[in-house]
Amino acid sequence: MSLPTIPRVPSARLLSSLLLHQQRRLLLPSIAPLSAPTRLIHAEYRRPGKPKENRWRKVNIDFSKGVEGIKKNFTLLKNEFFDRWVGPEGKPILEHMLEQNRVVWEFRGPESLEHWTLSSDREVGGQSEVYLKLGRNSNTCFLYGTLNSTPPRDGETRYSGYCTMRSKQPLASFDRKKHHDWSSFNTLHLRVRGDGRPWMINLATETYFSHQKDDIYSYFLYTRGGPYWQDVKIPFSKFFLSYRGRIHDTQHPLLVDKVNSIGFTLGDKADGPFQLEIDFIGVCKDYAHTEECAYEMYKRNPEV
Repeated sequence: MSLPTIPRVPSARLLSSLLLHQQRRLLLPSIAPLSAPTRLIHAEYRRPGKPKENRWRKVNIDFSKGVEGIKKNFTLLKNEFFDRWVGPEGKPILEHMLEQNRVVWEFRGPESLEHWTLSSDREVGGQSEVYLKLGRNSNTCFLYGTLNSTPPRDGETRYSGYCTMRSKQPLASFDRKKHHDWSSFNTLHLRVRGDGRPWMINLATETYFSHQKDDIYSYFLYTRGGPYWQDVKIPFSKFFLSYRGRIHDTQHPLLVDKVNSIGFTLGDKADGPFQLEIDFIGVCKDYAHTEECAYEMYKRNPEV
């Protein structure tokens, strides 16, 4: 005769685990499934105290301006097409090969100042001021202002005090990028008159990658001061590569066939007024100069 089976009473630990399991089953369906990590969009850095840029701007649609823009771009396109049949940059091939001097920027009227932009540390909260106007006889460019190296009180910026004048990016028809081709020359030629301050000349070239957009080639410009003009000739081989004020360890020759702009920067930490007068900016060919790069270039794959 078999004895009846007595049901086992679950222990307290087992009951608690069963209740926890049921609670998880009830909660899990209400939880949304984990999605893939969202991609972070890196925006431009905004310094403390700088007002936020309003991206929603009111657009004024003007039919007459649109017609003028179409005429302008088609005129540029026609000139580009016919200039190629004449020669490089619309010049005969013999004249292009024998050319030894070329004036790239000169200041002979108010419209010549429209090709330049000014900036200073005022954009980040500084107190420096820079202005641009024509000279006394409207034949020169007069850059003047006041340098102030007092940093802004934003709790982050430690250094300040700079003023810059930079040329605009040349554009072809329909706002296509156009570069200065100086492959036939090897020296930068300027005629300036300053107040004795040292300046920095910056050449920006076309880059292959987006993270190289702040790479520039720089060299020093020492002005004498006084009423006399000085002709400055700087070989392209003397320009050194830098990134946001830091000199690169590996130097490369200047890409003279893809120059985008030229700039003049003052930041000598000497507070007070300054002035720089420029007659013209050009390039020339110095046959006595054969140097390609004045700085040591390291081979990534050295020869054995």
